[in-house]
Amino acid sequence: MKTQYNLSQLNWTLAGWIPESWRMQPDVEELNTTVYSEIAVMPAKVPGSVQSALLEAGCIEDWNAGMNAVACEWVEHRHWIYEAPIPDGWIEPGLVFRLNCLGLDNAGYVFLNGKLIGEFKGAHNPHVFNLTPLIREERNILRIIFDTPPKWLGYTGFTSKFTEWKARFSYSWDWMVRFVPIGIWDDIFLEVTDGIEISDFTCITDTDITNVTGSIKLKGHIPVSNTELKVSISRDDTIIREETIPASSFTSDGIFWTGLDVDLWWPNLEGDQPLYTITCTLVDHSTVVDEITRRVGFRNISWQMNEDASTGADPWLCTVNDKPVFLQGVNWTPIRPNFADLTEQDYRKRLEIYKDMGVNIFRVWGGAILEKEIFYNLCDEMGFMVWQEFPFSSSSFENWPPEDPKAINEMRVIAESYIKRRQHHTSLIMWCGGNELFKKVPQENGEILAVAADLNHPMLAMLKEVVQEHDSTRRYIATSPSGPLLDGDPKNAGKGLHWDVHGPWIPESDLNTWKEYWEADDSLFRSEVGSPSASPSEILNKYATKSSFMEQTAESPTWRRQFDFWWWMEYPKFKLQNGRDPEGIEEYVTWSQNRQAKAMQIAAKSCKDRFPKCGGFIIWMGQDCFPCTANTSIIDFNGDPKSAVLALKKVFREQVD
Repeated sequence: MKTQYNLSQLNWTLAGWIPESWRMQPDVEELNTTVYSEIAVMPAKVPGSVQSALLEAGCIEDWNAGMNAVACEWVEHRHWIYEAPIPDGWIEPGLVFRLNCLGLDNAGYVFLNGKLIGEFKGAHNPHVFNLTPLIREERNILRIIFDTPPKWLGYTGFTSKFTEWKARFSYSWDWMVRFVPIGIWDDIFLEVTDGIEISDFTCITDTDITNVTGSIKLKGHIPVSNTELKVSISRDDTIIREETIPASSFTSDGIFWTGLDVDLWWPNLEGDQPLYTITCTLVDHSTVVDEITRRVGFRNISWQMNEDASTGADPWLCTVNDKPVFLQGVNWTPIRPNFADLTEQDYRKRLEIYKDMGVNIFRVWGGAILEKEIFYNLCDEMGFMVWQEFPFSSSSFENWPPEDPKAINEMRVIAESYIKRRQHHTSLIMWCGGNELFKKVPQENGEILAVAADLNHPMLAMLKEVVQEHDSTRRYIATSPSGPLLDGDPKNAGKGLHWDVHGPWIPESDLNTWKEYWEADDSLFRSEVGSPSASPSEILNKYATKSSFMEQTAESPTWRRQFDFWWWMEYPKFKLQNGRDPEGIEEYVTWSQNRQAKAMQIAAKSCKDRFPKCGGFIIWMGQDCFPCTANTSIIDFNGDPKSAVLALKKVFREQVD
């Protein structure tokens, strides 16, 4: 029998230490020994970030305001101890006790009753620890100790040298200041078992589109052969199919059901999103000892050649349930740098805006995280397809993934974990090796050509092997953009060289020139396109420094707290168009957001009008996770839509003449 306790309900505390000094505690078994810490004990939420606990305790200022993010960087240079007592009532002698941590950011140690249980490293995969050897019948004290994070993984650097598996965006990007989160970022459980349980469970659905029936493959390991497994699939209160099989049969062969009478799941605007519940109940002599449930949907995804595509081009026409669908969406980046602290409402607020806008796909960008389960649950419910990238991204100077065997082996574990945790979601339609992975190749004419990494790269080849082995019904691509050319260059239009391309992100001063660019476009797919705009004036006034926004000088900290070239490149265009400077920030914000709306509507409509020659249009980017002065986001830091959302809604819902 297995019982799972969610440790978020415990009374967690947090304390900060000069690195390694916690090892000098006189009695590490005593709960109150954290009085010796440098940063005094404070309450902490789990899941949650160290920074949010410090903010709540008044130890740091809001990192979103002014230059406070710089003042918070000292947090990275401490060790942090999360500590909680395990209730005595959870302890039953003779059983196995496991600590299952779905997300620890990033490296450190687990102690039970003052003794080391194990070490962990890597924020992208779960960590499981056997507590059994040190568990006591009463007064058990659990500690999770976080070491200092890697010094640098940010936008500027060398992808081949970044082999610390932590989300890179938080080290600063063109839409983020440096804010390196630490803490327990996902759910954490105590699992108590007598060994009779289901493990290594997998659940894969598929659809026979010819007969409009569903199929499902279930498999797992059950160590006790004289038990039985009751399996059912239901919708609401209606059982579609059920069966009871010996546990040994489930371990050896699993279950493969075909011909299921199900309704098809459709993307947003194309139909409904019916979802079904798979229940696997392990029974030992009429007693339920373990149970696993998954919520699934049934749809068929295939990729066809675009109309008029050149011979040998990649297929970028997505067909859902035998219907070609134009993919229209946004690139998904974290809602907050302290993503450990997000709630369901944080996700729901933004996703409801996207649903109303007509979005049907998210590209979950490789410089961040595997999003939380709630994100995928909501995508299943709302009809959003998900393009999921593995955790690689470009690095400005050099964009080639690591090739050393150690890094490849570590990434294999992460990739298998990604698939195992998310493959049951019907919203998930494809995997990608990472964002903008390429090398620069000198040409005979002196030009430098960007050449996309492909399956000849050992890391990306390994990722394909993992997808084929564990999730073969879904598409895998090595990187995005991909194809002969990585950006859409008008001088190469008509040559069949533009497959999946990125950019542009900054329109010319004259939007007529921007329109001419899109009218000449022949790309098969546009997976990153953007145009910048300023944040609303209330956000700027709340979070920026006291210096005037209209004083664009190198000395102004407002312009120096991030890679804020969006503002620098767009602001002069106001004067070019109007022959004067803006009279105030409100006038500039209105002009800026209206300009973004027009530019994005022109680009999106041009691509959608070419369907099925063009298979899709994905905006860079969706929502701000920092109160940027200006950015290409279409939803601001507060989670409210900019003007571009309404303009794009008209295109996505085909309301533009």
